[in-house]
Amino acid sequence: MEFRRPQALDRRTFLATAASLVPAWAQSAPTASGAPRGGVLSGEDITLVLGWTEVEVAGRPTRAVTVNGQFPGPLIRLREGQDVRLRLINTLGEDTSIHWHGLLVPWKMDGVPGISFTGVPPGETFTAAFQVRQAGTYWYHGHSNMQEALGLFGPLVVDPAGEDPAPFDREHVLMLSDWSQLHPHQVFRRLKQRPDYYNPARPTLSGLLSGAPPSAADRKMWAAMRMDPADIADVAAPEWRQLVNGCNTDANWTGLFSPGERVRLRVINASAMTNFNFRIPGLPMTVVQADGQDVEPVETDEFQIAIAETYDVIVRPTADQPYALVAEALDRSGLARATLAPRAGMIAPAPALRPRPLLTMRDMGMPDHGPGGMDHSAHGGTGDGPRNPGSTGAAPAAADRTGDRPTGLEHVPHRVLTYRQLKSLKVDPEPRRPDRRLDIHLTGNMERYMWSFDGVRMSERPDPLVFRQDERVRVRLINDTMMPHPIHLHGHFFEVVTGQPGRHPRKHTVNVLPGGIVTFDLTADAPGDWAFHCHMMMHMHAGMFRIVSVRPGVEAS
Repeated sequence: MEFRRPQALDRRTFLATAASLVPAWAQSAPTASGAPRGGVLSGEDITLVLGWTEVEVAGRPTRAVTVNGQFPGPLIRLREGQDVRLRLINTLGEDTSIHWHGLLVPWKMDGVPGISFTGVPPGETFTAAFQVRQAGTYWYHGHSNMQEALGLFGPLVVDPAGEDPAPFDREHVLMLSDWSQLHPHQVFRRLKQRPDYYNPARPTLSGLLSGAPPSAADRKMWAAMRMDPADIADVAAPEWRQLVNGCNTDANWTGLFSPGERVRLRVINASAMTNFNFRIPGLPMTVVQADGQDVEPVETDEFQIAIAETYDVIVRPTADQPYALVAEALDRSGLARATLAPRAGMIAPAPALRPRPLLTMRDMGMPDHGPGGMDHSAHGGTGDGPRNPGSTGAAPAAADRTGDRPTGLEHVPHRVLTYRQLKSLKVDPEPRRPDRRLDIHLTGNMERYMWSFDGVRMSERPDPLVFRQDERVRVRLINDTMMPHPIHLHGHFFEVVTGQPGRHPRKHTVNVLPGGIVTFDLTADAPGDWAFHCHMMMHMHAGMFRIVSVRPGVEAS
C-alpha cells in the first residue's frame, strides 16, 4: 500500500501563490532591537487550525501538516500560573491530535488518542483546558498517524511567574527537526523490508579485506549477533534532511545579537528520528535549563540533544562576527548550520561533517575480553534473546553511562555535556526514598525491525504498567540494544539518579545510551493513564510503547 501526501505544487506555482508560511518567531534575521519576535500566540484563549499547507523545505515545494498554515507551528507563549484553553480545529481530512510535551496537565488533556481521549476527527474541534503549572521551554506535537514527522510541531515557552534565575538580554528559539519527502509510513515499510535500507555506512568487503576498522574478525562477531557497528541511526541523510527552524544550511537561518549581550538559546529537538550534536564553534555555552527545569549553570562546548529533549543555554558573543549554530546528526550523515550574527546577511561557515562513529563493545553492553574480542555467551550467536523473538538479548555488562560522553563524542577535543554534570537548581522537594524498584529492558531486533519493552511489543501487551498513586518508585531503564533510546513519560517529571542526592536533574525525557542503564526516581502523583515510549518515531510505531496507569488504592505491578 502506498502512502502519499496530497499532491504538491510545482516550484514555480508554489512561489507564485504561497503566502508567508514561516511564523514570525522562526523568521531569519529579525530587527536588531532585541524585542521578542512577533506572531506569538498567547493569552487564555488560543485557536490552532490543523491542515495541509504548501511549504518549501530544503529548497523543494512539498505539503506539510501545519498549524495555522505555518511550518514550523506558531510559538505558544504562556505564563506560569495562568489558565489556558487551546482550541484545535481539524481540517486535515483524517484524525489528529496534539500532545503538550513536558507540560503537567490533567490526563484527559494530554492529547494521546486511545489513552487520554479519542482524538479529533476530521472537521471536528477539541478544546484542551488546563492551568499552567510550571515555567520553562517545552513544545507541542502531533500524536496521530505519524503527523509529527509531517510538520505538526511547534515551540511552547512558559515564562516564570517571578524572576527568571537565568536573566538574558535577547533570546532565540532553535527548533531542530528532520524532514523526508517520503511519507513516514513509507519509510517505516522500507525499514521493515530491509532494516539497513538507510545505512550507507555499512562496512564494505574491501574495507574488511584491507584490515580497516572494523576488522574481519570483528565483523564476523557483529554478524553472529545480527548487528552492525555502523548502524547507530535507522534513517540517515540524504533521505531525511536536518533543519533549524524549518531551514537547511543553504537557507542560512540567522538570529541576531549585539556584542556583549547575554543571548538565551532555547534548543528543542523536534525530530522524528534524529538525535543531534549541537555546538557553536568558538563560543562556549552555559546550560541553564534541561527539559524546562532549571539547573545549576554548567559551561560546555557541545551537547547531544536526544529527540524530544530541550536545553536552554546562555551565550555571550563579544566579537563582531558571525557564529555557526551547528546541529549535526548523531551518525554524521548530515547537518544543519544556522548563523548567530551581529548583522543580517552574514553567513558563518558550515563545518565539514566529522568522521562517522562506530559502535564498540561497550555500546553493546558486552565485556571487553581484550584482543580476542567479544563474549558471545549471552547471545548464543543467534541474535534472539532470552525473552522472545522480539529481542536481540540482554546486555551482559550493561552499566550506568550517565557520566559517559554520548555516542560519537567520546574523543572530541573539547568539553561535552553529560547527564552527571546536570544538577537541579533547587533541592528535590521529594524527601522520600523509593518504596520499590522496577527494571525495564529496552529491547529490539534489527533484523526484523521490532522494538519493545522487556521483549514485548505494545500490540502484544495492551495491559498497563500500574503505579499506586503517590508511590515512590526507582525505575531502571536497561538498554539491551545497540542504539540510544530517548524514553519519554507523559504527565510526570522524574529525578535522574546521577550521584548528586537532593540535586538530581528533573526530566521528562531521558536518553539511554547503547548498553547503558539510566536510573530515575518517580513520584507517581498524576492519576490517569499515560503514554510511556521511545520518542524515536519508528521505534514507537514498531512497539516500544506502554501505558502507565496511576491509580489510587491499587496494588502496583
